[in-house]
Amino acid sequence: MRCPFCANPETKVIDSRLIAEGSQVKRRRACQECEVRFTTFETVEISMPKIVKSNRARESFDEAKIRRGIDRALEKRPVSSEQVEMAIDRIKRRVQATSDREVDSQRLGEIVMSELKTLDPVAYVRFASVYKSFQDVAEFVSAVNEANE
Repeated sequence: MRCPFCANPETKVIDSRLIAEGSQVKRRRACQECEVRFTTFETVEISMPKIVKSNRARESFDEAKIRRGIDRALEKRPVSSEQVEMAIDRIKRRVQATSDREVDSQRLGEIVMSELKTLDPVAYVRFASVYKSFQDVAEFVSAVNEANE
């Protein structure tokens, strides 16, 4: 770490501590040239992959868009906002776990549907009907049977 005061590239870590519930490291450092002490904070930078749409267009992962879709599917259903937040966190972790720079929107939709299936079967069918563009009642029946498995 370069000293912010004299630009010397040689600094020494004096103390390290975990903060922010273990998601950040606070380090006290000392410059070996000018002997000034300073603090740095280290966090993990996680970037979400791009989403590849069916028309091959690419867009940034949009958590708000996922939330809107889930909220619409869960409208008037007995699911708490805490459960929704946990489901969204699991979706984000699963997308990040692919470690790919790009994820197909179809794969993202499947991840969302699997979360909804465990959260609320009715919401799963609602989301699936829009996501899969059901054309007839047989597709609804199939989704209902899938939700009950």
